[in-house]
Amino acid sequence: MAKRNFSSKRNAIYNTICATDTHPSARWVYETLKSDIPDLSLGTVYRNIALFKDEGKIRVICNVNGEERIDGDTSLHPHFVCNCCGSVYDVKDSSQITEEFSQLAKQGFTVENKYVIYYGICPKCSVIKLH
Repeated sequence: MAKRNFSSKRNAIYNTICATDTHPSARWVYETLKSDIPDLSLGTVYRNIALFKDEGKIRVICNVNGEERIDGDTSLHPHFVCNCCGSVYDVKDSSQITEEFSQLAKQGFTVENKYVIYYGICPKCSVIKLH
C-alpha cells in the first residue's frame, strides 16, 4: 500500500509540473498539491523533481530568487525571465535554434543540449513601471 501512495504522489507531482506553463519551483508544486495530499512533504517534492531531471522528464530552466524553475516541456525552446517579478515565459520562436543546429552540424559538431534565456522586463511589469 505504501508503494501505491508514493506512486500516486509522484504522479501528482509530475502531472502538476506538466499541467502548468508557469515554470514552477518545487515550493510552488508543494503548495499547489498540499491541500489535496496533506501528508506530502517538501522533501518528497524535491526528491521526485531530482528523479524527473535524472530521467529527462523535466528540465531546469533557471534560478529565480534562489529557487530552480522547471519545465515539463523538454523540447528545445527559449525562455524569457522577468527581472522584476521573476516570471518565466516560453518563447515560441525556435527557428534560430534550428538554424544554429544546422550550422554546427555542417561543421561536425553534435549538439546535445542548448538553453536560450532572455532576461528583461515582462509586459505586466512594464505597465506597472509606467504608472
